[in-house]
Amino acid sequence: MASSQPKKDRPNARFHGRVEAPGRLCAEAGCDQAGEFRAPPLGGTGHTADGPPQFRWLCLEHVRAFNSGYNFFKGMSPDEIHDAQRPLAGWERETRAFNATGGTDRPPRWADFADPLDAIGARFRDRVKDRGERKDGKPLSGPDREALKTLDLEIDADRAGLRKRYSELVRKFHPDRNGGDRSNEDRLRRVIAAYQQLKGSPAFA
Repeated sequence: MASSQPKKDRPNARFHGRVEAPGRLCAEAGCDQAGEFRAPPLGGTGHTADGPPQFRWLCLEHVRAFNSGYNFFKGMSPDEIHDAQRPLAGWERETRAFNATGGTDRPPRWADFADPLDAIGARFRDRVKDRGERKDGKPLSGPDREALKTLDLEIDADRAGLRKRYSELVRKFHPDRNGGDRSNEDRLRRVIAAYQQLKGSPAFA
């Protein structure tokens, strides 16, 4: 009864690097074994600029002989060999993925990122709002925050928005606009005080 195990001198189909191709012979002159293992051509690496890389196909015996004679340092000068053997060889330069500037001469800006759904911007605004900070980074004092509440303004309101809201509330609460009704005078005084507070604040400078 024949054994189902492959012979030791012929690896099975799962052997690393083996590529079967019926009829393809070993590239070594005079060898009639199947060429199942890839090796670079004798004249170089096999890689070309305008097409797929070129390779020789060798049998197991000849690819083992090729591998045993391979010399990474072949053709290098003594100085080049020394540089290649240093422990940090190849690590002197940061890769783009780990470079703080992304491989450019400046850090990336928000405008460099495509955000069609405004996902980054929306998260940023929510985070800033939760912390009670303005997007422009201008500081808000405690009285500033109280004044914004009085005028019912968002934390990132600008100077134009402040003036518009003030005008709306003055028209709403001023007695001359309400047939002489003075029931909202206290609210009007608070609106005027809030406007004066914010008008002089660094956040609205």
